Amino acid sequence: MAEITNFRGEVTANAPKDGLDLEVEDLMQRVGMRVRKARELKGVPRRVVSERSGVSPRYLAQLEAGEGNISIGLLQRVASALDHRIEWFVGQDDPWTSDALRIADLYRAATAEKRQAAMEALSTHSPDQLRGRRICLIGLRGAGKSTLGAMAGQMLHTPFLELNIEIEEHAGMPVAEVVALYGQEGYRELEAQALSRIIATHDTVVLAAAGGIVAEPETFKTLLSHFHTIWIQARPEEHMSRVRNQGDTRPMAGNPEAMEQLRSILKSREALYEQAEARLDTTGKPLQASAEELVELIRARGFLDEASS
Repeated sequence: MAEITNFRGEVTANAPKDGLDLEVEDLMQRVGMRVRKARELKGVPRRVVSERSGVSPRYLAQLEAGEGNISIGLLQRVASALDHRIEWFVGQDDPWTSDALRIADLYRAATAEKRQAAMEALSTHSPDQLRGRRICLIGLRGAGKSTLGAMAGQMLHTPFLELNIEIEEHAGMPVAEVVALYGQEGYRELEAQALSRIIATHDTVVLAAAGGIVAEPETFKTLLSHFHTIWIQARPEEHMSRVRNQGDTRPMAGNPEAMEQLRSILKSREALYEQAEARLDTTGKPLQASAEELVELIRARGFLDEASS
């Protein structure tokens, strides 16, 4: 008969040990050995682990002996007290010799750029497989990304999303208020999160991104690797005219140098926009003609072909 105790070390019942599954027994032995080894390597007395975790010394002793039927919640408390992740104690691989766990530790400590490079190096998927049937339209405000994206989505029977609208719905407020409340840095963080959600939930989509997404290196890198990108172009004068025709006079209001600033922004971002897989110049073209040209471009490049997914 084996005693069963709660986390305070109190005996609560007796049960025949013969009924325990062999895999469960093996897991208990493995966890106990690793908890003991982790504690000993850190030179931490059992009493200290008990104080940090709130688990009784008697129960810890049983756990280390492979006799404690510990719950996940309590094991997490013990893992935290020993400054280890819980998977160190329950995984099949030996955490002190496993390359996989060492790589996981290095990944967690790495910068976002190094994480992305590691994922690309280890990925078994081709670039087209990573992008799937996702398309993103990039370019300056006023290029026609939202209007053309919606029209192309309808013509191709493909869902259409606007990244800024996704941000607004998640934040519960307009983008302007997001920027006012959280600043540009906060907005960029929400933008990155929204992009990740779309990647996780949509294998097929036409997305219109804000013009400044290219200025955030990590977010733009994620965009390029997970979407077929198309740069929607237009002359600066046409960008400005379209924005004003939409009823937004802010770009020109009290700012005689607005056009020069627009040209400067376009010039500074040109090399980034050129990283897109394809481009479409909408200057001087009727809306319907541009939409049809965009659809033909998508079809010609095979961005929605099954082979891309």
